[in-house]
Amino acid sequence: MNRSGFSLDQILNTSGDQAQKCQMPRLEDHCWSCSCASRVETKHSSEANWLASKAEEMMSIITSVLRSAYGSLHNVRTANLIRRGLVLFTVGAFLALVLNLLQIQRHVTLFPEEVMTTLFSSAWWIPPCCGTGAAVVGLLYPCLDSHLGEPHKFKREWASVMRCIAVFVGINHASVKLDFDNNVQLSLTLAALSLGLWWTFDRSRSGFGLGITTAFLATVITQLLVYNGVYQYTSPDFLYVRSWLPCIFFSGGVTVGNIGRQLAMGGVEKPHMD
Repeated sequence: MNRSGFSLDQILNTSGDQAQKCQMPRLEDHCWSCSCASRVETKHSSEANWLASKAEEMMSIITSVLRSAYGSLHNVRTANLIRRGLVLFTVGAFLALVLNLLQIQRHVTLFPEEVMTTLFSSAWWIPPCCGTGAAVVGLLYPCLDSHLGEPHKFKREWASVMRCIAVFVGINHASVKLDFDNNVQLSLTLAALSLGLWWTFDRSRSGFGLGITTAFLATVITQLLVYNGVYQYTSPDFLYVRSWLPCIFFSGGVTVGNIGRQLAMGGVEKPHMD
């Protein structure tokens, strides 16, 4: 025992109690801060999950809208393609009937009697074949323009297309009406007229290239048909056909191509560039 009357044990117990009283509030404060931090983290995580669910929902809505829009656009394009193909087929079949009748009347082409029909006195297979060829060529022209990145802007109106058809019919009429000493002179004349038709109504590289390709393929097919006796030409001077026949096919390809281009525009007239 010391002089002040307090024992050593009492002094130690008193200091121990004071130390506990000083430490307990710190532990409680620590527990309170931990619980608050966990509540804040839980709140942030719930908000993040909500935002993620909303974003996913919005993306699904946008995806469904884009899919429906693409499907509608695809259906519209398909319907437009079928419509243009039918128009080109009809035009090609009609021109084939008229022009083939002109050649038969002038005895340029001869068909066996068993394949002739009463409709315009022509073979039954000529209109569907020419109509199919016109549809293919007419649909290829705008596709090739788009692929080459060279949109055709020269004389894009229906009045120009109708004049092109009239010139094409005139070239066919000249092939059976004009009288020359030989077919070479007639072929050179029709070649000049065909190039003039391309220069007047087209002037595009794609149009010239497709015209040449059409003339080559159509001439080869005609040679094969005549060779197999399906029909024949009188006075052939270019293997089994007339030498001016590729000129007719070239001008026909350019004419059908202009029709296909105008149909692809939807009939909207634009000022032409001379």
